Amino acid sequence: MDKILVVDDDASIRKLIELYLINDGYSVDIASDGIDALNLLEKNEYDLIILDIMMPKLDGVATCLKIREKETMPIIFLSAKGEEIDKIEGLTVGADDYITKPFGSMELLARVKAQLRRYKKFSENPIDKNIIEIGDLVINTNTHEVKVRGEQVKLTPKEFDILETLARNKGIVFSVEKLYETVWKENFAVSDTSIVVHITNIRQKIELDPKSPQFIKTVWGVGYKI
Repeated sequence: MDKILVVDDDASIRKLIELYLINDGYSVDIASDGIDALNLLEKNEYDLIILDIMMPKLDGVATCLKIREKETMPIIFLSAKGEEIDKIEGLTVGADDYITKPFGSMELLARVKAQLRRYKKFSENPIDKNIIEIGDLVINTNTHEVKVRGEQVKLTPKEFDILETLARNKGIVFSVEKLYETVWKENFAVSDTSIVVHITNIRQKIELDPKSPQFIKTVWGVGYKI
């Protein structure tokens, strides 16, 4: 029996979704906010998560980012917002699908079944998690080797950590502060230029044209992404 975690601060919506899912044969746990959800994830394994975006304490976007640090199960976002930009944001941070409130039982169950079907198919043919491939870029996290267009590239340990962090979170924009604190595991000082220097060095090693990078993109005023 597939186990699903439903996260929404609205008790009536939680109960409605729980009823839909239980009647369709799923096992269900519920949480009222992102912090409750993360606590449940420490103790249980889930096949899919239904996650509301607008919640107190820890919203859905922040919760999704935390989940994606460790987990790969499908995440379906729920939101009262229907604008395209909100859908794009949801999918960018690691969600697999997006449902706008209000919704019907048939739509919800169809989305759940589709995501579970894809996830199980992926799990039956797992990809080596130690190998990250993005176009012509191949990163082996076991051997700390990087190859670009078939040629091995030598990176320093910090350069490797920065590249791995961006590659594992493909499409997600990291600010200089967030990237520094993720890699160095310490607070960022505003005057520190380490990230900018390292990004420049990495581009010199992996890009055909560092001034027009193929892999590490600058999102002006925000940060970096792959």
